[in-house]
Amino acid sequence: MKKIKSYTGIWNVEKVLYAINRQGDYLIPCITVPAEEEQLIGIWGQRHLDYLKQHRKVTYTNFLTSGKLNAYLADIDRQAQERFERLIEGMKQAQGITSG
Repeated sequence: MKKIKSYTGIWNVEKVLYAINRQGDYLIPCITVPAEEEQLIGIWGQRHLDYLKQHRKVTYTNFLTSGKLNAYLADIDRQAQERFERLIEGMKQAQGITSG
């Protein structure tokens, strides 16, 4: 039986740090995700996050491991909120309602 040397390999792929540790006969991956700037994510961003998790798992994982998930969700939330406000203004004008 050939003895395999114990080793640890570390490399960086798309800013995600991977390390592989040998424990006995098993190679155990140690994955760390880059730190993201925390941003407030409103209801629209949270709903889009749920959608990504349920229906677009690969896209969700790619954003998560690249460290861009929070920025992406904050942008989606901002765009959706702006669209919602334009829609409400259009409905007010169509109904002849003045805001006070």
